Amino acid sequence: MKSFFLLFSTFYFILSLSAQITDPVATEVWEPEPRHITFNAHNVPSDAIVLFDGTNADAWVHADGTPAKWKVENGTMTVVARTGAIFTKESFGDAQLHIEWSAPDVIVGEGQGRGNSGVFLQNKYEVQVLDSYQNRTYSNGQAGSIYKQTMPLVNAMKSPEEWQVYDIIFKAPVFNADGIKVSSATVTVIHNGVVIQNHTEIKGTTPYIGLPQNPAHGDGPIQLQDHGNPVSFRNIWIRKL
Repeated sequence: MKSFFLLFSTFYFILSLSAQITDPVATEVWEPEPRHITFNAHNVPSDAIVLFDGTNADAWVHADGTPAKWKVENGTMTVVARTGAIFTKESFGDAQLHIEWSAPDVIVGEGQGRGNSGVFLQNKYEVQVLDSYQNRTYSNGQAGSIYKQTMPLVNAMKSPEEWQVYDIIFKAPVFNADGIKVSSATVTVIHNGVVIQNHTEIKGTTPYIGLPQNPAHGDGPIQLQDHGNPVSFRNIWIRKL
């Protein structure tokens, strides 16, 4: 009863205070002022870190630290099978990631064998890359899924002759001093302008076999997966949030 009375009193006080405000200026906030950003000719925001602009793969390395061996040609970066995944040299936490990708326009294979790659956030949490255009596979493994966890709300794939666009907004998980997860990662994925993951909870790592795990960690690199398919990428940039 006491806590209810306190809550009611607080609500009444706020309501009374609001009723006393008659000047609209009283609720205007002028400071701080959001900083202004600009955009270059490729529509990349000025506060973004460019990870691939079509000229070189200098921002990327393989797991052993050697330079990326993927093919850079005609403004794109294409997986060279069996050279291994590539990782950003820089690590990231909360971030907005823009990435464009293209499956081979000559259709080879089916299911998980067609245009398969992946975008790993903090090197642990995979947003699936797959040619899911008229290509049935398990729903939590198709393009835009949080791999083996959450299927996309819709299949927004364009045909393989067109480029696919992911805009990913990622909130990193939080671990306490004892290594216990106190807040899950979340992700919003916009595929070709359509929301396919809406503030989705990431339950942990995204293994091919087994359940999600939650090892404590800090910032980590972005990983692009070598799944043996010649998937191409272009116009990759990221903003720290």
